[in-house]
Amino acid sequence: MELIRAGIREMVANTGIQVIAEAGNAAQLRTLLKQKKPQVLVIDGALPGCVRQDSFELVMELKDRLAGASMIFLTTVDNPTYTARARAVGASNCLSMSVGRDDLVTAIRNAAQKKPASGAGAFVAISGALSTRASATSEKNLTPREQQVLSHLAYGLSNEEIANSLEISVETVKEHVQKILRKLAVKDRTQAAVWAVRQKLA
Repeated sequence: MELIRAGIREMVANTGIQVIAEAGNAAQLRTLLKQKKPQVLVIDGALPGCVRQDSFELVMELKDRLAGASMIFLTTVDNPTYTARARAVGASNCLSMSVGRDDLVTAIRNAAQKKPASGAGAFVAISGALSTRASATSEKNLTPREQQVLSHLAYGLSNEEIANSLEISVETVKEHVQKILRKLAVKDRTQAAVWAVRQKLA
């Protein structure tokens, strides 16, 4: 972890980006966020001390303290569901630990300026898929919102993650999911997700 932080410090040196604080684990991050107000938080997706060995629930816990701050996840996981979960908790980007200097600096600057992630990475593509309210699928008579929820399902997101991503209540998500299952004539979320992947909704 210290090696990663040292690498980030070196990569952003002389770029105008200032590192105002560092945390080596979840407890340190909680403490620092009481004292500091970062513009951008670059967080290890597997920060030590997190309950479920990833940082998503920690970010949700600290959401109020992060008000106004943009987040960039760094991860060794090359998985669409992981990237979609990062997007769902409000990340501005999700980058590989092997990210190059220029891409990291660009990502931080975009996040600081509240600009969308750029480039051809997986986060950009997945973020677009989750954000777009596509036209209704006439074959199954899905509404644009139902198709959007279905895209989230296809990436394996939970109802809570979908609700956070779309800024709607969990109860509303549940209603959409039930309607989707009925319209697609499938038994469960897994079958709905398979259908969505086949239709290239994810």
